[in-house]
Amino acid sequence: MQAKSINKALSVSEQIRATDLGEIAGAGFKSIICNRPDGEGADQPGFSEIDAAAKAAGLQTAYLPVVSGMVTDADVVAFGAALDALPKPIFAYCRTGTRSATLWSLSEGSRGRPVPEILAATKAAGYDMTGVARRIANGGRTPTDIADATHDIVIVGGGAAGIAVASSLLSRKHDLDIAIIDPADIHYYQPGWTMVGAGVFDAASTARTMGSLIPAGVHWIKAAVAAFEPEKKAVILDGCRVVRYGKLIVACGLKLNWAAVEGLTDTLGRNGVTSNYRYDLAPYTWQLVQDMRKGRAVFTQPPMPIKCAGAPQKVLYLSADHWKRSGRLADIDIDFFNAGAVLFGVKEYVPALMKYIEAFNANLKFQHNLTKIDGPARKAWFARTDADGTKTEVETTFDMIHVVPPQGAPDFIRVSPLADSAGWVDVDQATLRHKTLTDVYALGDVCNAPNAKTAAAARKQAPVVAHNVLKDLGAIREGDAIYDGYGSCPLTVERGKIVLAEFGYGGKLLPSFPSWLIDGTQPSRLAWLLKERVLPPIYWQAMLRGKEWLAKPELVA
Repeated sequence: MQAKSINKALSVSEQIRATDLGEIAGAGFKSIICNRPDGEGADQPGFSEIDAAAKAAGLQTAYLPVVSGMVTDADVVAFGAALDALPKPIFAYCRTGTRSATLWSLSEGSRGRPVPEILAATKAAGYDMTGVARRIANGGRTPTDIADATHDIVIVGGGAAGIAVASSLLSRKHDLDIAIIDPADIHYYQPGWTMVGAGVFDAASTARTMGSLIPAGVHWIKAAVAAFEPEKKAVILDGCRVVRYGKLIVACGLKLNWAAVEGLTDTLGRNGVTSNYRYDLAPYTWQLVQDMRKGRAVFTQPPMPIKCAGAPQKVLYLSADHWKRSGRLADIDIDFFNAGAVLFGVKEYVPALMKYIEAFNANLKFQHNLTKIDGPARKAWFARTDADGTKTEVETTFDMIHVVPPQGAPDFIRVSPLADSAGWVDVDQATLRHKTLTDVYALGDVCNAPNAKTAAAARKQAPVVAHNVLKDLGAIREGDAIYDGYGSCPLTVERGKIVLAEFGYGGKLLPSFPSWLIDGTQPSRLAWLLKERVLPPIYWQAMLRGKEWLAKPELVA
């Protein structure tokens, strides 16, 4: 944490943690402004945690969350009002400090401060606000007639899908002009977090710097997207910069909505409340599993769609297996509260999974959706939907609870002209082209193709999109590449064995290996070795490098 002074009244900073508040108060600050929405990042503490620590340190607080890339006029007004009302000096923070600096710049512009003074003050603090100068000057209007940058292909999102498709494009045509738009500094191998929560992987092994993974020759635009104007082939960035494209590929993943469960953000990472869906919490899962000797362990799964539909039960199996091996299972009650109606969506894998559910004496609670949690009281509440549609509230106690948050499309996608009625990018499920917008494609978790949202799906989708983009550019004469809905979910049913679920559209089984080698419907030691030792290097050194092992796309005439 490093405070960057804008003026005597305001300093801004990147994300802070509760342990920083004593230092902030000791530095003489009187107030805190949080400009980052809860649940935006995988390693981010909630505001309630910051708020409690700030008040304990004698600081006033204001929560003014701004979605990355979507600083509105109302946000600027609210920030200006907070600047006026709160005791000085004020400490404002977001993910990097840029949103806070942007809000101050626009607020001061609305007060009539000359643009050069604003730019000088922010530059001295380490923030380049030249991209906001046009908005300051024209009252917040965003001109798109002149682009700040133009590229043949623009990819929104630098996660697994975005980097994989960039590499697949370059492997086919090395001289392409490609840009990836992503504000993140760190890229995470999220499939590894299940193993972190079981003490198999170290958390640090699942993280690398974004700069080390962006393919050579690809332009990295380190910014957040605010909006799309497909009729002008333009992407509007935070700060009102404009990037134009020949072809647009959207691969920005989905949003984890931690705040949708009442009380959850107040208690994550303490009081026995954890989640492998956040980088900094997966080690806490393993700590809780190791420390638990008796009591009730609760595992939850929200309504679909979610990232990796098998992950909520993977943690159950690995935790129960540890308790069984350490002789504690008989003293621990295990409940699995699932908002859905079945254990797994592809029936061929259910019998093997049920044997483990029975062996671990786990209680299945279908049609139960987590709505509220009280960490200090160790209580959780669920909305239960009966067969006739009647809803009732169910209360349970816990000694540890693993929570999977509700998930959906990112806000800037959901409100864009790219989205369907549910908020996902509207694509043809075979070609992954947008259904109505020429020159737009999508892959990964953000598109509305009815497949499992897994890294394995993105691995198969990337070559399909790469081929079809180049075909549409006239660089390839062959027919369309077709995606069959392939997804893979290595269900870690015990330490050392996995049920390797591989399937496509409609639940069709799509095994990668002959059944004599790996029978995906049965627990397998070889499948575990694949997950533990083979898939991570395939991810880092093949998928993200354009080497399409077992991922060559099917072509149609």
